[in-house]
Formats: sequence, structure tokens, C-alpha cells
Amino acid sequence: MAYAGHQMDYAPGVGEVGYDGLEKGTLEYADGLELSTTQTSTRRKREAPPLIKNLSREERHRLERALVRKIDFRLLPMIILMYILNYLDRNNIASARLAGLETDLNLTSTQYQTSVSILFVGYLLMQVPSNLFLNKIGRPAIYLPTVMIVWGVISAATASAKSFGGLIAIRFMLGFVEAAYFPGCLFFLSSWYTRKELGLRTALLYSGSLLSGAFSGLIAAGVVSGLSGVRGLGAWQWLFILEGVITIGVAILAFFILPNFPRTTTWLSEEERELAVWRLDEDIGEDDWVNSKAQTFGHGFMLAIKDAKMWVLMVMLFCIVASGGVTNFFPTVVATLGYGNIDSLLLTAPPYILAVGTALLNAWHADKTGERFFHVVLPLCVAVFAFILGAATTSTAPRYLSMMLMVPGVYTGYVVVLAWISNTMPRPPAKRAAALAAINAVSNTSSIYVSYMYPESAGPRYIVAFAVNCVTAFIAILAATVLRFMLVKLNKKLDNGEYVEGAVNGTHTAEHDGVPGEAAKKGFRFLY
Repeated sequence: MAYAGHQMDYAPGVGEVGYDGLEKGTLEYADGLELSTTQTSTRRKREAPPLIKNLSREERHRLERALVRKIDFRLLPMIILMYILNYLDRNNIASARLAGLETDLNLTSTQYQTSVSILFVGYLLMQVPSNLFLNKIGRPAIYLPTVMIVWGVISAATASAKSFGGLIAIRFMLGFVEAAYFPGCLFFLSSWYTRKELGLRTALLYSGSLLSGAFSGLIAAGVVSGLSGVRGLGAWQWLFILEGVITIGVAILAFFILPNFPRTTTWLSEEERELAVWRLDEDIGEDDWVNSKAQTFGHGFMLAIKDAKMWVLMVMLFCIVASGGVTNFFPTVVATLGYGNIDSLLLTAPPYILAVGTALLNAWHADKTGERFFHVVLPLCVAVFAFILGAATTSTAPRYLSMMLMVPGVYTGYVVVLAWISNTMPRPPAKRAAALAAINAVSNTSSIYVSYMYPESAGPRYIVAFAVNCVTAFIAILAATVLRFMLVKLNKKLDNGEYVEGAVNGTHTAEHDGVPGEAAKKGFRFLY
């Protein structure tokens, strides 16, 4: 059975998702294909809410487009801005190093690297509990801005550090609190958008981190040149204070803009809320977040760890993040070109700006085609080339070319993997929340050891670090290949009407590994 983009697009009647009591006949799909129902027996009929059922197709299409635009406008700009600040507050220590942090606190190279890596210990510990808690309360418009205020205060407090011990304590707490944001946003997006809308929105979210990489160097250059010594504070101290205060201000604004989940967003009309819920039901074949009582911490986590696909995705993302660890020390790497501190900070911006463009274009095309594998693997091949080039030469032009390609090579495919997680484990929401957090948490553990691979003494070629990055990128390619074979096999079973645990057998439910049963009946296919 052929289907475009690795997923058969189902075209139900306005008021139906399933069919009841069908015998011999056909089911009609959007691309004109027909599926025999000879073997179809009683299938539970799923009725749309009355407000949706009574809409014509034209009215439904118009209302849905308006709803998506409304959510895009209220949700995306704010979470992107919040993520820019999340990443700035986490990684501004790299710019602070060039602004005098290391000198003023009398840090050794190893102590500085430890202060970078300790953040990820806290980051690792909090992600899964935070995402499960967010899924339980169902109020991201309150929870995410609240944690943002806390990490803004902690980030600003970095300016008060007087010693290595104080800096370590602040950085650990910053990672602990910041851990709530990114996996929470991934879960947030997957609770509003269908699978074919999710890739581009995920890329737009992650563009915040890439833009922060560009802004970080520009902001730091301005602070170093204009605020060093003002009121007796060093440039690095002003850097932490200014960015922390801005973070708090944006967090307060976010309370009044962000939506909650579809069922708990009060500024949507009743018709819009029902449509927001129903279109996700149609996409997967099972309802998403219903209420707080339906969400359990332990059950969702156990479902996630029993799913083999989660572990393959975890290896893939771990290796991609490990390869991208160079961004934690990018100002230091760029400084090896031999320019002054301010020029080096300015030169960090172009690679990130390029990465924003390539990531958005790649994610848009992945959503348009429904393809995932090559949109992950091909950028990683570019990253491998960039790392080899960076380690092989000391000439300025080729080395800066390698730096221009490193960031896009790693993160262009990374954003597609983030959407691939939700595509592969869509329901139940507690499982999806746990999987997103666990994968993201474990992937960031690589930043703990990566921090020790970029001592200044290893420059300018950073042979060991770039060699390790090549290996991890290659392992990520292998993991993507394994996942593709797994999903192809599952889709073939669905095509043949074979059992996929929790997917094909009408008596099974979404509580087990696999695809929700209703979705399989109406043509659900894994995206690969």
C-alpha cells in the first residue's frame, strides 16, 4: 500500500474518525486511495463535538487555519524569546570568560571548565520530574514563566560570585532551574500542533538558541567596550546582571501571553477549544491531555523506558549534542583565529545566523515531505566534514569556513530529531512528556565531559575534540539508520494488518508500546 510522505493522510467525514459495523467495502483517503474493509469488523465510532460536526468542510478548514495562526501568534514569538534568554543565561559564561571572569576570580583552566560542566549536572537531574509535573498540572502559562523568573534571579546573582566555590554553587542551581524550560516547551508544542506541523515549529523554537549564540557575542562585545569598570563592576558582571534583569522582565510579560493546553486556555472560544482538541485526536486517533487526574508520573515514565525507540532516539540525540558541544566554547575556538577579544566575539555571530536559516529550511522541507531520516543524516555529514577541516589546517580562511559549517551541520538536523521524538511516541501524553525529558536530559550529559576537551592549550586545532565530534556524529547517523529500519518494519506490519503491540489489535490500547489503536485503523503511519 503506497502512501505519500510515509504516512497515509486520512480524510474522515467532518464528524467521524472511526466506522462502526463495516463489512465488505472501501475506506476512502485524501489521496484517492481506497482500502479494503473486508477484514474490518466493529470499529468504535468516534463522533466530533457538535460544534465541529456541524461545520462544512470549508468552514472547518477556514476555522482551523485561523486557530493555528492565532496559536502561532500567541505562542511562538514568546517561547522563542524566552528560549533566547534561556540559552543566553546558560551559555553567557563563555563570553564572560573573554570579558575577564577567569582573571577576576583567579580560575584555572580546569576550574573554568568545571564551572561550565556543573550546570549540566543540575540540568540532568530536573528535566524528567519537571516535565511530568507540567503534564500533571496542565498549566504551562503559569509554570514556565515562574521558573523563568527564578533562573533570571540566579543568573543575575552570578555577578556576585567571588570565588570558584561560589560560581560552582550558582551554576549548579541555574542548571537545576533552567532544566524545566526546553523539554517543557517541546511537550508544550506537541500538545498544540499535529505531527506535520510540529517540525517547523520545533525548528522555530530552537532558532532561539541559535540566535542567542549570535546575540551573545554581539551583546558581550557591547558590554566589554562600554561598561567595563562602570560603578566598580567588571564587564562580565554587567553581562550577567543585564541579561538576568531582561529575563525577569520577559517572564512577567509571558504570564499574560502564553496559552495553556487546549482544554485549559481560557482566551479561546468554546468552538476553538473543541477544534484544537479534535484535530489532534484526528491526527493520532486518541485524545491528548484531558485533565490532571488522567496524568500519572510513574505510569508515563514506565511506558517511555519500555519503548525501544526511545533508547535509539536517546543515543542519536546524545551524540548530536556531544558533537555540538563546541558551541559551549565557541568564542574560545573563534579566538584562536588570532583576532582581538571584541572582533572574536563579533565573528561568533555569522555561523549561528547561517544555522537559523538552514535549520528552518530543513525543518520546513521535512514537514512538507513527511521525511525525517535524510533531513537528519545529510546535515551531520556536513558537520563531519567541518570538524575534519578544522582539525586539519591552521590557515585562517579554511578554519573559519569550518566554524561556519560546524554549527549549521550539527543543529540543522538536530531540530528535526526533536520533532521526530514526538512523531514516534505521540501518545499517551504522560509517556511523551517523560520521553522528551529523558532523551533531552541524557543527551545533555555529554556537555559534562565535553567541557574538558577544549582547554586553551589544545588550540588552535583542537584535534582530540574535533575527532571525538566526528565519531559521535557518525554514531548519530548509525542510530538514525537503525530507527528508520525499525519504523519501516512497524509500518509494514500496519500495512499488512499484522499486530503491532498497542496499535493494530482493536482490543489493545495506547497504554503499551506502539501506535494508538484508533490511529492505526485510520491509516496512522510512523514518519521516517
